[in-house]
Amino acid sequence: MDWIHMDRCRTAASLPSIKEKQTESPGCCVRLDGENQSTDKGNMSETDGYQNLFGLMKQRFMSFKNKKYIKELEHFQALAEAQSPKFMVIACADSRVCPSNILGFQPGEAFMIRNIANLVPPMKNGPSECNAALQFAVTTLQVENILVIGHSSCAGIETLMNMQDDAESSVHPFSRNFIHKWVANGELAKLKTTAATAHLSFDQQCRFCEKESINQSLLNLLSYPWIEDRVRRELLSLHGGYYNFNNCSFEKWTLDVERCNVKKERISYVVKEQDFWS
Repeated sequence: MDWIHMDRCRTAASLPSIKEKQTESPGCCVRLDGENQSTDKGNMSETDGYQNLFGLMKQRFMSFKNKKYIKELEHFQALAEAQSPKFMVIACADSRVCPSNILGFQPGEAFMIRNIANLVPPMKNGPSECNAALQFAVTTLQVENILVIGHSSCAGIETLMNMQDDAESSVHPFSRNFIHKWVANGELAKLKTTAATAHLSFDQQCRFCEKESINQSLLNLLSYPWIEDRVRRELLSLHGGYYNFNNCSFEKWTLDVERCNVKKERISYVVKEQDFWS
């Protein structure tokens, strides 16, 4: 991966972690202690029938209300009036990747959007629900961090890597595949991956592209003037994250905007504040 310029510095991130924020202000949010973990009432995959599924859901809701909402009533009433999250999180829609579950985000801490393969399209690609959510989070809520989270064994990235030029869809536009059209937003990451990993197996190429697409999405964020402006003024930081659910590990890094090259003819990126949680 010589073509990726990495800052190997392992210094701690300048932004406090969610855990640190909770320690500093124990009354501002609900903690994931042993008592609160009891909201997990069984496993839906082991439940049969419509009524049983929603019966389990009702149990979980009532447990949340009694063990979290009521105990932190003042906090939730404040949230009912306004929100001021520090994070905007863009994660995959995969059912195995829940940012609130794996990273402990509590109500009011993160404004989230989830889509296939956690992609951020560039501004030139036009409006989408992703950039609409970005605009609200950045310009209205004024979040201080955007975190793009990818994951292992991503079917969206595998679809991207398997895609061929589809001449038929140009002849029959109504036959276009919605998934293919969406994951095509990661085409540049695919091109970089195939150029750097031609000697690797397809599975290894997919693993490489899972992380490469995260960094391409971070670069795509800079194509939005209202994001770039806040980043340049150090009011907003852009981060990447990668969750491997095969071994339950998480990688985190931050885009080094000052050292990135975003010119059209030679786009490259540099990252800093890398950390590995295992």
